[in-house]
Amino acid sequence: MRDLSRWQGEREYVISNVIVVDPSRGRTMKGHVGVADSKIDFVEPGEPSAKDAQVFDGGGLHLSPGFVDIHVHLREPGFEYKETIRTGAMAAVAGGFTSVACMPNTDPPIDEKSVVEFILRRAKAAGFAKVYPVAAATKGRKGEVLGEYYDLVDAGAVAVSDDGAPVPTAQMARRVMEYASKYGIPFIEHCEDPSATADGVMHEGLYSTKLGLSGVPSYSEEVCLARDLLILKTIPAKYHAAHLSSRGSVDLVRDAKKKGLPVTAETAPHYLYFSDADLQTFDTNLRINPPIRGEEDREALFAGLKDGTIDCIASDHAPHAPQEKQVEFDQAPSGAIGLETTFSVLITTLVRPGRANLAEALSLITHRPARVLGIPAGTLERGAPADFALFDPDEEWVVERNGFYSKSNNSPFIGRTLFGKVKHTVVDGELVTLRLQRAADR
Repeated sequence: MRDLSRWQGEREYVISNVIVVDPSRGRTMKGHVGVADSKIDFVEPGEPSAKDAQVFDGGGLHLSPGFVDIHVHLREPGFEYKETIRTGAMAAVAGGFTSVACMPNTDPPIDEKSVVEFILRRAKAAGFAKVYPVAAATKGRKGEVLGEYYDLVDAGAVAVSDDGAPVPTAQMARRVMEYASKYGIPFIEHCEDPSATADGVMHEGLYSTKLGLSGVPSYSEEVCLARDLLILKTIPAKYHAAHLSSRGSVDLVRDAKKKGLPVTAETAPHYLYFSDADLQTFDTNLRINPPIRGEEDREALFAGLKDGTIDCIASDHAPHAPQEKQVEFDQAPSGAIGLETTFSVLITTLVRPGRANLAEALSLITHRPARVLGIPAGTLERGAPADFALFDPDEEWVVERNGFYSKSNNSPFIGRTLFGKVKHTVVDGELVTLRLQRAADR
């Protein structure tokens, strides 16, 4: 039995001595996993038999399906000084993510077939995580003219969104839902009413008043969400609400699901870890859109995760160059990186406090987000892609500014202690973390 670091491109092998976590079945067991021709061949308890192929020692680590992130910003094309598809895919596998969906607020935006094809080519050439483009819902993300959905989906787009901005009018939102439903893809909405956001830079409340910063009321998010849910009553579309941050939004989605509407929703790790009280440091990495809200909102998000109102967690990985964040708080762009810390934040905020067991927490970043997008990922079923994350859920570590594979380091978790560390990531049967380490050494 060989150590995983001695993997040399074998097409048929077994990873033994691991604790298998299968979130889709809610089970955890000590066992082994067989891989053949980039697919999962078997998942079995106990030790492998002598007749099995080359056996690698998993070192007692936990093994789960590779993580799935349905909301990342890879910045390329147009903003390569912040992130590239290659560096973003490297950050993904460093964090255990084997599949990521990239948002269309690039330059040019992902509103042409050629841009979708460009992203897929770049991702394939990088050879790390699988990248699924999310196309712009409207041309240029301007909210005026629908995109060419047939061409975009045919090229490989898995959803539509104008993320970074909402679809501005009810009429256009209706058209987006109608046409997206024809192609069986979800419409991912950035829920915001810009007229309510105005010049706000943080959650409107006690701390915005105390800090003298313009506030963003919760209804900025909730008004747009409520509008879309009313439209959804008339159209059988797949509607996904991105990055929920407020108690009111959780209530709206919960009520819509009780009424049988086809809505799904996500939140992000920073909304689970921080509250607006943390902005008293004026750390510009905590400037997020929608903003980090109050403690009651944070608790509502935990409740929404527990009862299934919120389907999954997405990093909303949003890289910015250092000089862009080294300004006054109200001058900084919104967003923070998250691919390399998301898993650890889930362990720290959900598993260790007892809000969820390990399988429940991992379901939020495996089969449930994969189901929202309809992509082949997030399971340990026989014949599924051999995408795995191997990790130690108990390892304690401190997030360091210079410890990221992302091209940017705008993380609000720098200097903070988290639990849970990804050790190896396997994509289509390949131990890609070996190439990741070699790339870092160059």
